Parts: sequence; C-alpha cells; structure tokens
Amino acid sequence: MKLREVKEILDANIIVGEEKLDMEVSTAFGADLMSDVLAFAKAGSLLLTGLTNPQVVKTAASRNIAAIILVRGKEPSSEAIDMAKELKIPILTTKYILFETSGILYSKGIVGCLKKVESDFYK
Repeated sequence: MKLREVKEILDANIIVGEEKLDMEVSTAFGADLMSDVLAFAKAGSLLLTGLTNPQVVKTAASRNIAAIILVRGKEPSSEAIDMAKELKIPILTTKYILFETSGILYSKGIVGCLKKVESDFYK
C-alpha cells in the first residue's frame, strides 16, 4: 500500500514528507517506548506512536522506519519536524487512538512487523 493510501485511510495530515507519499509500506509497529522500537521494529515499517519529541525521529532513523504516524491528534515538536525534514522521514498525524489506528491499518492489509516475541526475551 502506498503511504498516500495510509494517509487517506487514517484521515491523516502530513506534517513532513509529502514527496514520499508514493512510497510502498506493508508493515507497522506501534509503541510509545522507544526501547521497544529499537528492540522489535523492522526497517521499512510504519511507526505508530503518541510521542512527539526528536527522540522518536532519531529512533525511527536508526531502525530505517519508513514513516512516523502520530496518533491521538498529537503534533510533533518543532525540533522533531526539523529533524524529520533533515533525515527525510515522513511524519503524519491522525486523531485515531493507537489501538484504532492499528486495527484500521490491519483491516486494510498492513500487518505487524513482528507477531510475537520470544518467550524469554525480557528475562
């Protein structure tokens, strides 16, 4: 699915990265803990989160995330916007909560980049 379709499905606004709306995406990962993103998110995935600070953009860049989708109507900080422009990472914002955003995308064919963790991962 193209990022443009994700934008339409989620009734999202694009903050950064309009030039990347034709990018193909097929997986997503949702989290507010950036340590979980670092541990589990896969390159090329959408990152669904409610965090709006520059650390989200840094984390997304380190994992080669395709785009960041901010949920609950959150708006990124100006620092995060500047960093996303520099790193060429699209940021979209939707008013849907994280759970609904995930469900809507899943129902349209976007799957999780990971189904479940190993049983002893946190031990």
